[in-house]
Amino acid sequence: QVQLVESGGGLVQPGGSLKLSCAASGSIFYDMGWYRQAPGKQRDLVATITRRGTTNYADSVKDRFSISRDGAKDTIYLQMNSLKPEDTAVYYCKASGTLREYWGQGTQVTVSS
Repeated sequence: QVQLVESGGGLVQPGGSLKLSCAASGSIFYDMGWYRQAPGKQRDLVATITRRGTTNYADSVKDRFSISRDGAKDTIYLQMNSLKPEDTAVYYCKASGTLREYWGQGTQVTVSS
């Protein structure tokens, strides 16, 4: 049974930092990544990482966010620095398995003073 367990969301002040984690289990996973969805908006890509460690970022988070991966555990992390109110959203982990993609349940990130 495939499981994606996210953690690390919360409330932070503008300029602060948070680190999200996503632990995937139950299959072989290739590309993994983070997406986010703000109220009333579509779900957008934040960052992705391949099994070999190649990364890709949305322009809005480049230079502020960093995605990493522990391949041995199929766990990914998203280090978020210099957070802005517009980063407020539910953050979802996605993992690409052999036959399909899987999504986590989402974790809320709120940036507010």
